[in-house]
Amino acid sequence: MQKWFIILFLCFSLNAVAQEKIGITEEDYQNDRIEMADVMRSEGKIYVVVGIIGIIMGGILLYLINTERKIAKLEEHLNN
Repeated sequence: MQKWFIILFLCFSLNAVAQEKIGITEEDYQNDRIEMADVMRSEGKIYVVVGIIGIIMGGILLYLINTERKIAKLEEHLNN
């Protein structure tokens, strides 16, 4: 019975489409401007984005270092 449900759901999932396909034109290949980045750079907001990404990455790095120290202490305690 479970095998039939899997086959049934597989058949339904094969027919599911997330979005319509849009053809690629020659104009798409010639597009060398990224408007969002140009606007953010001209207004100085790109530095805010880069700063926030840096803060998040720094926080993740500090969390990993702190976790590694705790694990090392636990391993040392376990070995003694």
